[in-house]
Amino acid sequence: MPKKKIEIKDLELIFGKGEDRKRAIKMLHDGKSNDYIREHTSSAVGVRKVDIDIYEGEMFVIVGLSGSGKSSLIRCLNRINTPTNGEVLIDGENILDYSREELRDMRRHKVSMVFQHFGLFDHRNVISNVAYGLEVQGVDKEEREKLAMESVKAVGLEGWEHHKIEQLSGGMKQRVGLARALTNEPEIMLMDEPYSALDPLIRRDMQKELLGLEDYIDKTIVFITHDMNEAFKLGDRIALMKDGVIVQIGEPSDYFENPANDYVEEFIADVDKGQVLKAKQLMREPAYVAKENDRRTTTRDALEKHEKSFCYVIDDNDVLLGYVTLDDLNESRKQTIESLVKEEPKALYRQLFLKEIYPLMEKGTTDVAIVDSKNRLHGVISYDDVIQALSI
Repeated sequence: MPKKKIEIKDLELIFGKGEDRKRAIKMLHDGKSNDYIREHTSSAVGVRKVDIDIYEGEMFVIVGLSGSGKSSLIRCLNRINTPTNGEVLIDGENILDYSREELRDMRRHKVSMVFQHFGLFDHRNVISNVAYGLEVQGVDKEEREKLAMESVKAVGLEGWEHHKIEQLSGGMKQRVGLARALTNEPEIMLMDEPYSALDPLIRRDMQKELLGLEDYIDKTIVFITHDMNEAFKLGDRIALMKDGVIVQIGEPSDYFENPANDYVEEFIADVDKGQVLKAKQLMREPAYVAKENDRRTTTRDALEKHEKSFCYVIDDNDVLLGYVTLDDLNESRKQTIESLVKEEPKALYRQLFLKEIYPLMEKGTTDVAIVDSKNRLHGVISYDDVIQALSI
């Protein structure tokens, strides 16, 4: 089980001041609706009684319509908004107890944020914008420009590093914002509707860019959107918000198989499963995986136990080397399986969508390997898995 990176516990956020805010809190605890509280006080409910666990390395998406509380919630995770009640734990530490200095340190080194409207400095060029966070930290110019250039390359802006911000398109500006967030090497990235101001084609390109980066940056990402298609395309898990509460949390397939209520069914009605469900969301754990130097008899016995005719073989870094068959293991007298490994020609990239996977699959129940862009094995998928997902 992955480590919990962020734990949100019984979180509440009310916008208001003084005694009026206290009355609003009491009304919230008495179960009054958001509308009732707004009508009887000058305060407004942003978040009410939210509990979420977000895991290390996860792409967690919070989706909802305007006014659902999603942006209010994400801004509690770096204390741009200070919650009224509850806890926000990062690596087990409640950031609501942080001093001003501890909070500043967290924002500089552990948690970065990418905003919808870029937040770039027009008087600086690309590399200077990207390096700004390191400049504030006092990193010397040569080192910060070296690190910034690595991020510029990562987001596909190499060759533009000395251009002015006004010379960039909307999508390129968003890439600069992403590069700046990456340059601080944060463990957590918060992305508050970063693509909503972009036109559809650029937005689609940026979604692909982010999915491609996921294999390399190993960050925990919390992404906010109002678009369920975007949420399903990007999210390992999705939380749907309405009126400041979480309506449902789960993987994209959970929403199709077990929608929590009529609101969820309506919200996902126009979602095209073929274009949003990915290989990584359908893949399963392999029954057995061997290492390249494993003993032949050990591998053979494991396959017989699991009633499998073959298994995939990986190295110590989980890179897929190929597969071995039970027939070859039985016929050989080798001590280890290294020389028996056959190349795997069918491995599929884990970010492929169902519509891209289907034409590549052959009828039958044989498991196909699912890998990332570094060819590391993450799971397996079969033709039957794809058909079942499309038929739900």
